[in-house]
Amino acid sequence: MRPVKAAEQWLAAMWPVVRRRLHAPPGRIVEIGCGPLGGFVPMLRSSGYEALGVDPQAPDGDHYRRVTFEQAELVQDADAVVASTSLHHVAEPAEVLDRVATTLASAGTLIVVDWAWEDFDEATAAWCFQRLGPDAEAGWLHSRRDEWVASGLSWGAYVRAWAGEEQLHTGSALLRLLDERFHCVHLARGPYFFPDLARATEENERAAIEAGQIRATRVDYVGTLRDRRRAANARARAT
Repeated sequence: MRPVKAAEQWLAAMWPVVRRRLHAPPGRIVEIGCGPLGGFVPMLRSSGYEALGVDPQAPDGDHYRRVTFEQAELVQDADAVVASTSLHHVAEPAEVLDRVATTLASAGTLIVVDWAWEDFDEATAAWCFQRLGPDAEAGWLHSRRDEWVASGLSWGAYVRAWAGEEQLHTGSALLRLLDERFHCVHLARGPYFFPDLARATEENERAAIEAGQIRATRVDYVGTLRDRRRAANARARAT
């Protein structure tokens, strides 16, 4: 999990990415994995949307549910579902995406911002580690650096072992599951690490990506229901 300062920077940077894919308010939005800061829910509500954040660590309040998405009691016919860096952590992404399909309105939109950890190669890791802040401000990238050095493994072997222990799903696996259920209307890659770096901005990371120095590991996906009739039938069976 990102430290609070980094999480706040991430939300501020990703809000325009999410906002431009939403229909104009009003509308009903559900966020998967809003986290302890509430994710995009405050920004959504201040923009005129009816928003609900779902996360076991969600804040207190009527606009949040402190459960997993699979267990939450949700509104039906949501205009959009937003999932930011949450799908690669869930236990069963297929189950989560099936529920997304039954939660969305027939013309609803799924907006995903996630991470393809399998593209976190050694060159990208080295670039990140050179731009970390002091250990007193240690975050998850400090831990990856220190654990890798202590392991004596190659970077590839280390990161695969770490991802296996954390039970992280690959970006490619998530995209395959998404495309089985949704029609992709937007797919892009972008910077991911910048909030956790003391000596790099989002623009610095994007420039390094464009120069071929590092890989773009953020995945932006926007989809609509592939089979609206089947989704409607599934919602009817769920009620």
